[in-house]
Amino acid sequence: MINGLTELIAHIGFPTHTFKSPMIYNPYFEHAGINAVVVPMGCQAPDYPAFLKSVFTLTNIRGALITMPHKVVTVGLLDEVTATVKVAGACNAVKRLADGRLVGDMFDGAGFVRGVLRKGLQIQGARALVVGSGGVGCAIAASLAGAGVGAITLYDVHSASAEALAQRIRTEYPEIEVFTGAKDPAGMDLVVNATPMGMNEGDPLPLDVSRLDAHTFVGEVVMRTEMTAFLTAAQARGCRVQVGTDMLFEQIPAYLEFFDLPTTSADELRALARLAYQEHP
Repeated sequence: MINGLTELIAHIGFPTHTFKSPMIYNPYFEHAGINAVVVPMGCQAPDYPAFLKSVFTLTNIRGALITMPHKVVTVGLLDEVTATVKVAGACNAVKRLADGRLVGDMFDGAGFVRGVLRKGLQIQGARALVVGSGGVGCAIAASLAGAGVGAITLYDVHSASAEALAQRIRTEYPEIEVFTGAKDPAGMDLVVNATPMGMNEGDPLPLDVSRLDAHTFVGEVVMRTEMTAFLTAAQARGCRVQVGTDMLFEQIPAYLEFFDLPTTSADELRALARLAYQEHP
């Protein structure tokens, strides 16, 4: 029930018909008795900078979820951003501080990292390979860096993207060893497919799975199917795996904490969600 005390979380992007977050957050808010609501707000790119500023003049706004196509441009519209945002080069959550300043963070990668940690992988000092340096790959690499990974190898078919990401990590986290240009998973503690490979039946695998060690933890970002061909092949080699939708549900508790709202578990969110089809919000 929306009333005069309801706090708004704006979900800003375009187009809005793909948005899944309202069907995850709002059932949870209802269940937990939290008087807040996530509202889809369709805003096209030319109108966005002015709209972001104006929506935060509302007295009952709690924060904003930012999605495509606005995640990159948001970085330059805020008063303060985290190291994760600087490395990822994108922002997907904004809140207003008590003094009126707008601060942003990035949680796409946080969901991935939280899921992996919850499954028992030690990230501190680990060696990681992230294949794909697009938006989600940058976010995961940024969160792995923030979680204290010891060494990270970045690979992208567009080598300039991987090099640019590597440089941002070196700037923010000079203690981390950063490598680019190769995607050999041998000897890695964690391997991540952050490419769209696996979205469609018959896609090539993102790397040579015969080089995977059984102790390596393998993660996926593709959400179209739970067990992609890549995860199935990794599991056959004895690897522990994380499915793509875990990244989605695990990041929402991080958002709730950012917005200073009562948080919950990814498992409860999954149980309450009213999604006919689970994919990225």
